[in-house]
Amino acid sequence: MKTTALFLLAGSLALSAGSFITDKTDPEAAGMNPARLARIPTRMKEFVDAGKTAGVVTLVARHGHVASLDAVGYQDLESKTPMRTDSIFRIASVTKPITCAGVMILVDEGRVSLIDPVEKYLPEFKGLKLNPCGTLAGYKCELVTPSRPVNILDLMTHTSGLPGAAPRGSGAPPNTLAESVADISKAELLFEPGTAWNYSNIGIAALGRIIEVVTGQPYDRFMAERIFQPLGMKDSFFFIPPDKASRVAAVYTYEPGGLKRAEVQQSKFPTPQGGLLSTASDLARFLQMMMGKGTLDGQRILSPAAVEAMTASQTGSIKAGFVPGVGHGFGFEVVRETLGTYRYNSIGSYVKGGAYRTYVSVDPAKDLASIILMQRTNGGGDTADEINSFLAMAAAAIER
Repeated sequence: MKTTALFLLAGSLALSAGSFITDKTDPEAAGMNPARLARIPTRMKEFVDAGKTAGVVTLVARHGHVASLDAVGYQDLESKTPMRTDSIFRIASVTKPITCAGVMILVDEGRVSLIDPVEKYLPEFKGLKLNPCGTLAGYKCELVTPSRPVNILDLMTHTSGLPGAAPRGSGAPPNTLAESVADISKAELLFEPGTAWNYSNIGIAALGRIIEVVTGQPYDRFMAERIFQPLGMKDSFFFIPPDKASRVAAVYTYEPGGLKRAEVQQSKFPTPQGGLLSTASDLARFLQMMMGKGTLDGQRILSPAAVEAMTASQTGSIKAGFVPGVGHGFGFEVVRETLGTYRYNSIGSYVKGGAYRTYVSVDPAKDLASIILMQRTNGGGDTADEINSFLAMAAAAIER
């Protein structure tokens, strides 16, 4: 009996020692220079003081340890509520790779294939037509049938030919994800599937709907049960619980006269392309799972093969992504050329930015994960000064 108890205790201690802890920092274990890491919040505060953003949270993790976690500025300017390291952010398009991970769970289980035509699951995709004029303004071309149907891989890499959003009729706005995706039937493809790149929110929305069709579960419930809960992402939601509402950071628009509070319209349904709210610590847990080849703290979410597929450039020589030197994986942009290493990241790094200046980056060669979260609507996007500065400073803090 005593032997059994000692064995269980030893196993528990071993698991604890190997766990990814996000509520304390250990730059020494991460092999990073504390003084250089301390420069990050100082630099971020300069952006706050200049009125470029209300507040910033940054997190740097390496070798399975959080090296730094800092908050500067304000979560709410009007009330002067300080930004907190556990403030909750609308992460916008950083939702996309997490949705793609949900699809890859189904691929791992043999329930979906990446080359399955989307119309196999969503009848809205049957009969989609191609506009040979693409986005050329002022031209009207006769619509034609594409050479092949749009498949799931096309949606994951934004190579489907779908526009950014589905055309809207005069009817009422959609109330469910199913209704939203039904509008895709009105869209015209801009190019032959798999031949070019166009960032498409409705393509990622369709992936969420495929999850619903295949599993028989609401998209958000599937994501909670298969990703958020097993990973301990305790502050990640599509709809914020009332008891956490006080931690949600306000969104602002930058104007010459200063930051102006922006009204953010809440969707009636969970949006796979950009509707998730989360924290730096929760996102670090997701990224650490990716760095762990699909596992975190003993919980396997994805196979190593799924992680490899998600984080490899799948777009060949197609010009893809929003920053120089990248291709596109499943939800992530992937650095594939030297031009893409200008922020001290390595070839093979995978990154994703959101519309409100939320940004995550993993550099496998350096075993480094970097997260920066803000809530500002306009200007800069994936190449904002705050993001460029932070990513370079995080990499520059590596000691060994």
